[in-house]
Amino acid sequence: MLFNKLPEDIFLPLSGQNRQVYQSVLLELADLFFDEDLIDPFIPRDLVRSTIENAVVRLGVRRWEHEVGEDAAELPRSTAEYTNRIYRRLVQTGWLEEEQKVYRTYVLLSPSVSHLLRSLVSIAKLEKRSYGGAVLNVLSSLESAVNDPEGRGITLAEAAQTAADFSAHLTDMMLSLRELKINLSESNNPQEIVRGFFDRFVEQVLVSDYKTLKTRNNPFRFRRQILSMLRDLQFDPLKLKQLTEHYQLQLDVSYDVAEAQVHQHINRIIRIFDSVDQRLASIDDFRYQLEKRVADTVRYMDKTTPGMAARLSRLIAAASKLPDHVIPRLDTLEEVGFISPASVRAPIRRRIEAKPRVITQQEIDPKVLELRRLFKEWKERREVNVDRIETYLESQLAGRDQLKATDFRISTVEEYICFSYVRHLNSLGKKAQQMRKRYRIQFEDHYVNVSDMVECRGFIIHRNT
Repeated sequence: MLFNKLPEDIFLPLSGQNRQVYQSVLLELADLFFDEDLIDPFIPRDLVRSTIENAVVRLGVRRWEHEVGEDAAELPRSTAEYTNRIYRRLVQTGWLEEEQKVYRTYVLLSPSVSHLLRSLVSIAKLEKRSYGGAVLNVLSSLESAVNDPEGRGITLAEAAQTAADFSAHLTDMMLSLRELKINLSESNNPQEIVRGFFDRFVEQVLVSDYKTLKTRNNPFRFRRQILSMLRDLQFDPLKLKQLTEHYQLQLDVSYDVAEAQVHQHINRIIRIFDSVDQRLASIDDFRYQLEKRVADTVRYMDKTTPGMAARLSRLIAAASKLPDHVIPRLDTLEEVGFISPASVRAPIRRRIEAKPRVITQQEIDPKVLELRRLFKEWKERREVNVDRIETYLESQLAGRDQLKATDFRISTVEEYICFSYVRHLNSLGKKAQQMRKRYRIQFEDHYVNVSDMVECRGFIIHRNT
């Protein structure tokens, strides 16, 4: 367990009166021991002491708090004494280990202490995570394991670990939002609320690419591909066998243990990416409440006069402590009506994202299509324009200069409609202006029958030359 791996007194420096000093020193030593260019993990003691001294000088420590078990007469009086005290304490509690090589003393970190220090450094920094990076790491590791299970099958374990870390990050993010919401609710200072929102939420809690979750380049667009790949893998006995054999070879375990780990890793990734939508919805709820709280604070912060809200709060608090006979009784609210329905603002409505739905192509009944076609044809036959009328008129004239009404032939509905418009040539409007220049109609005083279909006033159409 934990205490079998770490020294018993390792947390004493971080729990005493001088924990801020030891925190700064350990962060400085982490940069030294975790340097990427460091080849030999054994670092000379003089270099470690100078690093501690630099941290003390930069921190500006000139007073050492008395701790339990220390002699008050031996308090540090100089930077060198501070450095010696801190170095000895770190060695005694197990943070640092000394090793003698010939005539020089070197300092190193044990594996468990090194892992603990890296974890504490990551907690202190609280680096923002990337949704897209985590999802792409899982996808690339899965593709490597599926495409080459005999050579790179162990990347399935890396994908499971990345997904687990990402899931833990989502949980930490939601808890951080809850904690921040509670802290802001307890504060009555608008400046502190706004400052805490930007310092803790925007800089520490919010992930670097959160805004991409609402765009077309959503990193979770690969989630369906990941789940499909894993479900296909569950029903592929050959690849499962190859992955199990690769696990067995790489981890040096039995076949049954390797097979159980393969299925465990597959199921873990599926569970995480199946529930990610619900978890993001919960995070979004906390984020909405938090942003609404800050937005309301900014909206009402010193709205009329700077400091007016604080002064009114103090005035009301002081008035509540006065006896009742001192406070005048109000008999009208015409001049003192500072409370009204208009002062109550409606909360901002949260935009609800539309859920995806399956779009299916509807099959239209052939009878409906046939009715549409017939209606379209009927409508086209009813529509008459100037060109169609002139075409009908020319076909009836057949090269002649004039034509009587009784000489017109009407055999179809279209010809009947065109003939009706020919009789009203002078009333067709501006569109028939050019047509009236080419033809002239002369009415007679008697009625005639045309093709046994129309009985109308006789007329003669003349072609203008």
